[in-house]
Amino acid sequence: MIRKKLFPAALVALNVAAAATLVATGGSTTMAATEPPKPSSACVAPGTVLTVEEQRTTLSLPGRTTPAARDFIEAAGFEGIVDDFAAKLCDYTSVGQAGTAIKAAGAALWKTAVDRAQGRLTSGTIDRYDDRPLYWARTSMSRAVREWQAPFPLTSLQRQAILRQFNYASRGIDQVAFPKNSTKLLVSGFDTYSLDASLRNSNPSGASALQLDGRTVKTKHGTVTIQAVVFPVNWTDFDQGIVEDAFGPWLVNRKDPRYQGAIDALMTISQTGRGQMNIEKWAGGFRGGSPDNNRSINWGPISAAALWPQPQPSPQFIHTTLPYQAMIDAGTGPWPVKLNPGITEWPAGTFPDPTALRTAPDPSPGSRAASAPGGNYLSNESMYRTNRLRLGTGHPTLPGGHLHISALEYPTDASALTSPAFEADRKAVVDQTVALVEAAGKAVRR
Repeated sequence: MIRKKLFPAALVALNVAAAATLVATGGSTTMAATEPPKPSSACVAPGTVLTVEEQRTTLSLPGRTTPAARDFIEAAGFEGIVDDFAAKLCDYTSVGQAGTAIKAAGAALWKTAVDRAQGRLTSGTIDRYDDRPLYWARTSMSRAVREWQAPFPLTSLQRQAILRQFNYASRGIDQVAFPKNSTKLLVSGFDTYSLDASLRNSNPSGASALQLDGRTVKTKHGTVTIQAVVFPVNWTDFDQGIVEDAFGPWLVNRKDPRYQGAIDALMTISQTGRGQMNIEKWAGGFRGGSPDNNRSINWGPISAAALWPQPQPSPQFIHTTLPYQAMIDAGTGPWPVKLNPGITEWPAGTFPDPTALRTAPDPSPGSRAASAPGGNYLSNESMYRTNRLRLGTGHPTLPGGHLHISALEYPTDASALTSPAFEADRKAVVDQTVALVEAAGKAVRR
């Protein structure tokens, strides 16, 4: 994710202005609002409060009349999955039955998206490297669960638990599994974001995760197995522990036979500026306050990892342990690869004085983090949380860190979902990302 440096007052003004525009227009200045689609089932509760992400499922791209969510779902051939899911909600007769079925539907959505991305399934007309159909299908299905008027008693807490199970399953978190006698590398990507700017945004890190999940790499030293998950772009999900829940079992339960000896390396991946492939030298323990996909803002220290081991006190900065030189030396292209240094800090005893902030190549003793080389948004936080967990579980030398990958260039026609040039550009970014992850895996295996 692109580094953001807005401070709280500016962000509040930005958020209020954006909200006012959306109330007045039904969408952002670059979107056209449409009437919500007709419910696909009879059991829809009127007046349901939706998340901001779910509300966007009714918005259209400029010059188009159908919701962008539906455009992407149909372009991938996922409409049957989404419509069948909503229709079946009326048929469930108990909390247990519904919870089991909805979680299974999330897992099936993830598997379908991975199979389509990797060419084992052919459906729809859009490029198989496209991450957006998975995002919009998941969001549409989560909206259906939130609007669902169950034909049996269902408390708000039970609904939230069902949504949590669906969310984790549809992000691959519950499907991670490694074979024996293999070097195990767990990676993560992100959902698309900045959707108030454009509903057609793609995230090459999420697209990379779909290409990487289940990938095996043969080396003369043995096999490397890669598993992947995709994280939401939401502060609340991170506060509730989604990062630790994804990576934690593979660090804590190293003697549990279900985890086959746990992982040998971890890597978080996200999007940065155009033409850059950066291995971040540091993660910083601070949030800069940029709005997330639900337009929430958060400024201040990264929250504690509830229920998971972590160093005490929580470190301000954490250094990468990825085999970055092997990744750089792998000679991937088209973009240059570098170790990205540089932090922003409050020198010891100066927090939170805004005039005391300073940049430096590396942290000074006793300083407080303000920003890492990769910024202070959720991408930095994914690196910080996974590596704080790595340290807290007693694995100081286990390879771990973050890879920031190039942003994309979109079609000039704002109504176009895609174009050959856009697809070729994303494929180039994703293929280089896959090659860099494989290079890291090979280095770890050695």
